[in-house]
Amino acid sequence: MIFYDSSIKTPCYICEEKLLRNNLELLDYVQKQSGAKIILALKGFAMWSTFPLVKQYLKGCTASGLHEALLAREEFAKDDKTKEVHTYSPAFKDEDIDEIARISDHIVFNSPKQLFRYCNRVKNINPYVSISLRINPEVSSSPKDIYNPCGTYSRLGTTLANFDEGVLEYIDGLNFHALCEQNVDALEEVLVAFKENFSKYFKGLKYINFGGGHHITKKGYDIEKLIRIIKEFKAKYDVEVYLEPGEAVGWETGVLVSTVLDIVHNGIDIAILDTSAEAHMPDTLAMPYRADVRGSGEAGEKKYNYRLGGNTCLAGDIMGDYSFDEPLKVGDKIIFEDQIHYTFVKNTTFNGIKLPSLVILKEDNTLHVTKEFGYEEYKNRLS
Repeated sequence: MIFYDSSIKTPCYICEEKLLRNNLELLDYVQKQSGAKIILALKGFAMWSTFPLVKQYLKGCTASGLHEALLAREEFAKDDKTKEVHTYSPAFKDEDIDEIARISDHIVFNSPKQLFRYCNRVKNINPYVSISLRINPEVSSSPKDIYNPCGTYSRLGTTLANFDEGVLEYIDGLNFHALCEQNVDALEEVLVAFKENFSKYFKGLKYINFGGGHHITKKGYDIEKLIRIIKEFKAKYDVEVYLEPGEAVGWETGVLVSTVLDIVHNGIDIAILDTSAEAHMPDTLAMPYRADVRGSGEAGEKKYNYRLGGNTCLAGDIMGDYSFDEPLKVGDKIIFEDQIHYTFVKNTTFNGIKLPSLVILKEDNTLHVTKEFGYEEYKNRLS
């Protein structure tokens, strides 16, 4: 499989169209078997050059504010009334809400206070917009606190204690989001609490949104159990069900390719790359996790050991310690696996470092550079 040729400059992300289609086909299978609607969470995967493919399978996008909603409307749902744009924010800004109302099919409010403030206003602008409230079910087995929307003192969603029955006059649905890279058993646990506390409010609702974090495309995920749970929920409560994965769409669909710029020695051999964990792979530091490198092993597993470091002045801009069968040399390509989700959507130009190009490996094995970045992207973020 071709991942790199000399005509493409590094660093670059390369998304494999075939692998992306495989994920989409699996998600579509869940839709067809369960009757649920699956929409793309742009916060996890927003490579809009792939949207002509993605929208063949998914029903729309979920956005986390005005700019993501604009991208969803312009690149996913333009001229296609069957595609939906759902917009949620922990708190909407007064200056944004009118435009959000015009371009959204669903608006999700985080609190009853925000809902009461804006509900009539958005309905006057867009009488067809659906309104929902995000719920905090107060149950989660999220592996890290930074990614736990139901953790102690969470600002995300409305708890049972803060639920105002007055919202029932205005809402078409309820949303919850409690998972992070988890299997269906975690969803099942959340649903127990969600139904126990909120099912008395389901009567008359049109839909329930199960949020994201469902690791549907990861090997070993119990897809048939998910389908069964959705079907039983729909049948019992007579509502539509939405899922909004982001990571599951881009999971294992591509890589980040970098180049060795120098090798220095300070107690250990250190390879300095033209990429950055801080700027280009932020979740490796935030989660944290150790990204897989193609052809490498754990430190000490193979003959030649190196610490891989980024090309910024941050001392902690380190990818980790790896070993290789052959010694690294300047100009070698280092390929970080599974770097398409939650990477370029979170990139920064810290230190003025160049943003990685975005490349698609088409199903005919041709490489297409869809976006290259340079000085202007750095300058235009400053003043």
